[in-house]
Amino acid sequence: SVRELLGRVRAQLRRRELDRSSSGREGKTIVAGPVRIDLARHLVTIRGEPVSLTRSEFQVLRLLAERPGQVFSRLEIMEELWQSEFSGDVRACDVHISNLRQKIERDPQEPKLVLTVRGVGYRLAEEEG
Repeated sequence: SVRELLGRVRAQLRRRELDRSSSGREGKTIVAGPVRIDLARHLVTIRGEPVSLTRSEFQVLRLLAERPGQVFSRLEIMEELWQSEFSGDVRACDVHISNLRQKIERDPQEPKLVLTVRGVGYRLAEEEG
């Protein structure tokens, strides 16, 4: 479909942009609201507390934190994780998001950081609300 093709093209462009920016990754820290990600040391703190994340959870959070407020579709998130075209079940994305919420949200049942945009995807809140 055209929508899927556009999503794949956007994912490729985003990866290319991230590859260019990752060359200066040493010492780079992403801060988005209470989320702080030290890319060089692969460390995450939420509200000043260290959080242990898997590689996949780290990549999802990094993607969302690099553009807080921007909505990413399940397909875009999974393609970011696979670093290529993803042909599996995009619902696997929901599992990664759920695991991430369990670790970073005060109340994972009422998320304030990783938000669902119904029918579209997920985004990181610009401020914890």
